[in-house]
Amino acid sequence: MSEYIEHDKTGLSVGVVDKKLFTFAQPPGELTLENGSTLGPVTLAYETYGELNPDRSNAVLIMHALSGDSHVAGYYSNDEAKPGWWEIMVGPGKGIDTNKYFVVCSNILGSCMGSTGPGSINPKTGKAFGLDFPVVTIGDMVTAQKALINHLGIKRILSLVGGSIGGLQVLEWCLRYPDMIVSAIPLATTPKHSALTIAFNEVARQAIMADPNWHKGDYYNGAKPDLGLAVARMIGHITYLSDESMRHKFGRRLQDRSDFSFNFDADFQVESYLRYQGSKFVERFDANSFLYITKAADYFDLTRQYDSGSLVKAFSRAMAKFLVVSFTSDWLYPTYQSKAMVKAMKKNGLDVSFCEIEADWGHDAFLLPNKRLTDLVKGFLERVYDETKR
Repeated sequence: MSEYIEHDKTGLSVGVVDKKLFTFAQPPGELTLENGSTLGPVTLAYETYGELNPDRSNAVLIMHALSGDSHVAGYYSNDEAKPGWWEIMVGPGKGIDTNKYFVVCSNILGSCMGSTGPGSINPKTGKAFGLDFPVVTIGDMVTAQKALINHLGIKRILSLVGGSIGGLQVLEWCLRYPDMIVSAIPLATTPKHSALTIAFNEVARQAIMADPNWHKGDYYNGAKPDLGLAVARMIGHITYLSDESMRHKFGRRLQDRSDFSFNFDADFQVESYLRYQGSKFVERFDANSFLYITKAADYFDLTRQYDSGSLVKAFSRAMAKFLVVSFTSDWLYPTYQSKAMVKAMKKNGLDVSFCEIEADWGHDAFLLPNKRLTDLVKGFLERVYDETKR
């Protein structure tokens, strides 16, 4: 069993933080995307924690997963009850210590949490892009992030950290801009989606597109495809859990009843839970962004992207030190995919550490309190930072 720690109750938080906006690629200098189209201006929402040291050598860039955002730690106000999505890992004295490192997290291109995406206003029409927004890739997201890093005056990144789709971005960074990266921590991720993962994403996308309110992406001035997006989230949420976690949390327990309803109400606790997750998701996320981000993740393939034919050749571009972490119960991005990356890295003589953490909670385990993961991240970052000072 994993070692779990209680949610931080010491008050050691980055405190109240601000979301910032960076806009670039103003016409005629638009951002050129991998599909050949151009986009501009482009805005990225981002947050920073800690201080950049005088030689700018302590920057840690965190990449978020599908439904995440730039708000990785802290609170937007003293009255806010819920902190950033990785409060357990990022903060003073924590795994990613903001007393020591300058931490940056940006919302990805194509999302709906402050960065330019399909719900943004198209300057050519004055209306939301909808499906006129170009299909972006993980590489395009990383290119946009690099523009932000350049804006912040950072020449070298001490470490990249990200799980799931955030991990895809970590890997892309390491191969796209290898001379900028000192180290990288890809968590619960993969060099390319399996057919199973693509299949789940496609079913989720079809749920959105089958909603009568979707209107081929043109729904911003009317009813939104909430039902389709809720079902898509329910599908995705199942893949983030595991058989053991669902058995432990729900089993076959009934929800607020002593017997079956003999209709299509939510009889079981797991049904009620999934419906709740779906309904909450539609309050904060955009259906089109879900389509675009999952498609970008499905397109991701390091061997194809770098025209190498093999992971070994692909990672021949990398120069970073790596800490690769997988979780025993993650069946969305299972450990064999992490091991394939580690093997390819080692064949290129890279400095690689690998750990498969025993955890019952499935793919989402990297987001949950886990002392072993915290200690691994903290120790790795300290080693890498100390080595840069020698």
